[in-house]
Amino acid sequence: MRTALVIGTGLIGTSAALALSQRGVVVHLADHDPEQARTAAALGAGTDEAPDGPVDLAIVAAPPAHVATVLADAMRRGVARGYIDVASVKGGPRRELEALGLDLASYIGTHPMSGREKSGPLAATGDLFEGRPWVLTPTRDTDTEVLNLALELVSHCRAVPVVMDADAHDRAVALVSHMPHLVSSMVAARLQNAEEAAVRLCGQGIRDVTRIAASEPGMWIDILSANPGPVADLLSDVAADLDETVRALRALQSSDEDKRQEGTSGIEDILRRGNAGQVRVPGKHGSAPRAYEVVAVLIDDQPGQLARIFADAGRAGVNIEDVRIEHATGQQAGLVQLMVEPQAAPVLTAALRERGWAIRQ
Repeated sequence: MRTALVIGTGLIGTSAALALSQRGVVVHLADHDPEQARTAAALGAGTDEAPDGPVDLAIVAAPPAHVATVLADAMRRGVARGYIDVASVKGGPRRELEALGLDLASYIGTHPMSGREKSGPLAATGDLFEGRPWVLTPTRDTDTEVLNLALELVSHCRAVPVVMDADAHDRAVALVSHMPHLVSSMVAARLQNAEEAAVRLCGQGIRDVTRIAASEPGMWIDILSANPGPVADLLSDVAADLDETVRALRALQSSDEDKRQEGTSGIEDILRRGNAGQVRVPGKHGSAPRAYEVVAVLIDDQPGQLARIFADAGRAGVNIEDVRIEHATGQQAGLVQLMVEPQAAPVLTAALRERGWAIRQ
């Protein structure tokens, strides 16, 4: 791939353009808002000048509701040899294109499984997709050259290609992305009118659960409008679990021992099923989940503290697999949780203590 046209310079489009530009591909940028395309160009994502002729690959990064219209326009104008979109829903746009009577041999629907709570070109990074799954949904009609162009894009973005059927993809993202976002928003909504004294007690647990609720509502309305059925089916199942959990909690309030036991069993069931589901979440780089030991370090909220901890861990020959930070309420301090291989935990603990760090057991 030598040339590409990115149509839609939001977070995903600009991030893909940055990755391609960094690898020597000449990228042209287009957007319904010219100012946004100019911003992306200023960030080094490419040029906002139109290409002189057809490019190798056109990447449509428009909201799901507009993908088919934008793709159809680009295909009719012949702007590229191959066409892809990066929308989070795949079945609907393809059916819309088929209904428009377009030859879809030069098109393949794709979806990079990566993103951020922030949107727009200023939130974009060239490494946004690194190590993340990038779903490709070819059909028997897809031209081999177009599939190869899509695979080359995924390679340039250092993502991991995953081939799926379009409708199977939509059911999958409903489960792992769309439904969780709504549940996160429902939990966060409980905080809107909560007493200030209660909100001040927020810890890492509530931050984890509500983090994705900070995303732009308009973008999510577009996404959910394109995939409502599978999401509604999943939420119906969640609602049934909620009803059972409420009944179990009410039973725990009873003075009747049998009812309390019934309530305990109901709560235990949902918690154990949650355990069983959570262990299936892929681990680092998409590999099988692994159990890490946590080394908890108390730090002051001052510049350079994290850098010092990582440097000390490196000197001890320990690789930090993951990290979480929990800030203390009302204090300029926090707890850094360093996740390491079990055999490395005692080594790291001893090394950090020797260098003066306060370790919490």
